[in-house]
Amino acid sequence: MARARPDAASPATSPPGRSSSGSLPAPASSLSTGTTRARGPRPRAGVDTAYLAPPVGPTGLAQAGKFVKQAAAEGLRRVVLLSGRGVGSPGREFAVYESSLDLENALKDSGADWTIVRPAWFAQNFSEDFLLDDVLAGEIRLSAGTGAEAWIDVDDVSEVMATALLDERHTGETYSLSGPRPLTLTEVAAELSTATGRPIGYVDLDPGEHVTELVEYGVPQEDAEAVRDLFAVIRNHRSEYVSDGVQQVLGRAPRDFRDYARTAAQTGVWSA
Repeated sequence: MARARPDAASPATSPPGRSSSGSLPAPASSLSTGTTRARGPRPRAGVDTAYLAPPVGPTGLAQAGKFVKQAAAEGLRRVVLLSGRGVGSPGREFAVYESSLDLENALKDSGADWTIVRPAWFAQNFSEDFLLDDVLAGEIRLSAGTGAEAWIDVDDVSEVMATALLDERHTGETYSLSGPRPLTLTEVAAELSTATGRPIGYVDLDPGEHVTELVEYGVPQEDAEAVRDLFAVIRNHRSEYVSDGVQQVLGRAPRDFRDYARTAAQTGVWSA
């Protein structure tokens, strides 16, 4: 089965996105003057505020840590980091989580003002590059077992990130974000079936099989293993809880997965 690259697999792994339909909050450069979405190892001259969305693998996360240190030394004053929910929590003894925690600590030690946003998995992964092909094929192939995740609408993440970037009262805060209820992949498939009007199932892959499929598609081995480990947390039932970061920052409840699916279906993205 053809599979999409998992570039948008999690908040810490996503490519450039769009606030209303992409896998990432809007790039910070579209939010305020003198602000940039910093991704590479070279700081940009004259930038004093950055939105940092690092790559998925440990190597990329380590490079992001070096970027933060160098950029802060060259005048970067403030960073809002897109991390991942559960970083630093028990049951996540995987390189991708340990490297994410190292990056968070590097930011805190950099001397720059910081805010860390830790979202759950993005609902939009099912309508964007990562899992769109699976939904179109009617078969979501992941190694999440019977575990559940409180999938979050990326528009909620966008609003939180924008607020954190534009309001320095959020300096020094770490916010964990999620949707209002955990859903297993079987429940996700049922919601998508209702929204699309056609059957969509979930195939629970063995973790090793998951890596093999990703590598066969062309995903680097390290990134494929990182994706496997991110799903292992769900598989091990370590993500079956909700977080109140959206309420803390925005003063309202997060959007439900069902509302996301209904809205996405209306765009025609699953009609191909």
